[in-house]
Amino acid sequence: MNKSLRIAAVDLNGQLRGKRVAAGMAGKQTRMPLSALNIDIFGADIEASPLVFESGDQDGIMASAGRELVPLPWVAGDASLDLRVMQNEDGSPFAGDPRTALSNVLNRFSDHGWNVIAACELEFFLLEDGGNLTPPINPKTGRRLSGTEILSMRELDGFDAFFNDVSDGAKLMGLGNLTITGEAGIGQFEVTMTHGPALHIADNVILLKELIKGTARNHKMAATFMAKPFAAESGNGLHTHFSVLDAVGENIFCDESQLESAVAGCLQAFEASTLFFAPYANSFERFVIGAHAPTSATWGYENRTVAIRIPSGPKAATRIEHRVAGGDANPYLMFAAIFGAALEGIELRAKPPKAITGNAYTQPSAMPGLLPNLAAAIRGIDSLLLIKFIPSMILQNLAATKTQERYLFEKMSDHEALLALVDTA
Repeated sequence: MNKSLRIAAVDLNGQLRGKRVAAGMAGKQTRMPLSALNIDIFGADIEASPLVFESGDQDGIMASAGRELVPLPWVAGDASLDLRVMQNEDGSPFAGDPRTALSNVLNRFSDHGWNVIAACELEFFLLEDGGNLTPPINPKTGRRLSGTEILSMRELDGFDAFFNDVSDGAKLMGLGNLTITGEAGIGQFEVTMTHGPALHIADNVILLKELIKGTARNHKMAATFMAKPFAAESGNGLHTHFSVLDAVGENIFCDESQLESAVAGCLQAFEASTLFFAPYANSFERFVIGAHAPTSATWGYENRTVAIRIPSGPKAATRIEHRVAGGDANPYLMFAAIFGAALEGIELRAKPPKAITGNAYTQPSAMPGLLPNLAAAIRGIDSLLLIKFIPSMILQNLAATKTQERYLFEKMSDHEALLALVDTA
């Protein structure tokens, strides 16, 4: 059996970029242009990027991300992934690497003796393969899906072979056990991941998306995490649950004042962070009143209409659920924005507005909400707040990337733009 290795780092769009090499290259020094982490969703250089011609398109060093080799069970042969992060020639971290941006934020928590624990819920649609936006055929009934089946066991059973391969693949890849449910859209499902250290979980989101997409193709389907594939259906979210443990393993959110300060920090950064939660024009189609996605900077206890929910449960398990980001978000950048904002709130002892009870869609927010579209979101990251915890190189490169993509998507028809995001988002 052929053995192969993928050595890759993750770009600003959450895409793996790297090389296919012989299996014996595991752990060996590998180089790649630094600009590879700052290309558009179509895989092209960013025009006028300082990482390309201005600097001679310099190589960086692909250094180990500290994970063991990850099997790729959907790939033919015996294939594995060696996940890397980019370094400069002198061995210093490359400031344009989104994984490094998250590491920097988590290091600030470490300075307090704290550790961020996170988990994610990823929503996605299964589609007919072949470049269409068409619901798939249920393998068990032979009929195309045509209606909503929220939490339907029968629909899950129809796709059991696919979900068995996903679950088995996740265990093989070290992603833990998965919980899978049917969601509100036709052919829409949600995968809930096991919780763990935040950097590891961000890696796992990248890996799980690759697993689901690759496994779907092996089952003659396509899977997409794009935020809003169908105008009349619910969109795909990427919900983040997190808590913060102190040096002895106690949850600091058991202290209500710490919890509320973290919530306040997240709400204060809500507007400026829009691009981290909604990276494409399509992303903004998800924020529709009454469509299971938050539309205002609100928070509350056990309330799924707000942006930041405090789930019920044992006090020791108190956590924040950040419900804003779409399935198309880069988990490293999303985590960096959420956790960085939460820490700012804690450090400043910020106070949130009153918690919302009832339907948040019908109540005004006391704080600025998400910016209304991609153009505004790009402008919005030029923020004195974000620069406190997001490297300026990330902010500049992300703005340039999204500006170029916006121009390219505007030249497409709506249908062409949707199809372009099916495989990439």
